[in-house]
Amino acid sequence: MMIQYQESFVVETRRGLHELTDRVRAAVRASGIGTGLCLIYIRHTSASLLIQENADPKVQRDFEAFFARLVPEGDPIFTHLDEGEEDMPSHVKAAMTRTSEQIPIAGGELLLGTWQGIFLWEHRGGGHRRAVVVHVTGQKGTIAPV
Repeated sequence: MMIQYQESFVVETRRGLHELTDRVRAAVRASGIGTGLCLIYIRHTSASLLIQENADPKVQRDFEAFFARLVPEGDPIFTHLDEGEEDMPSHVKAAMTRTSEQIPIAGGELLLGTWQGIFLWEHRGGGHRRAVVVHVTGQKGTIAPV
């Protein structure tokens, strides 16, 4: 029988990547689902989600540097500046990445690769409170992880 579980949490952020892997793993374990699919969703338009390497912090720094070059703040092309010069660039960065991720579950665990982590990517400076939803669908019982 297919079951569903949903949990929400808030992450206090500043610009940069914030790892969520442990919180998402905890939600999957709390669901009791052994085989299924985990959906992670962020309820914002100026932050995003990313599955990426979590072993070397230089990867995170390089992502920040690349996207800052690709979509610079203060670019005169942008007219939507209601919340400052980072307003529209943060929306563009979120549009270029994702607001949701899906990860298979087997054996009651996320099937992430060895070096993969789940990150909330805050595209704005200053402090923010970002709402994240974890929705798990599947079956009790287990299929061994691949």
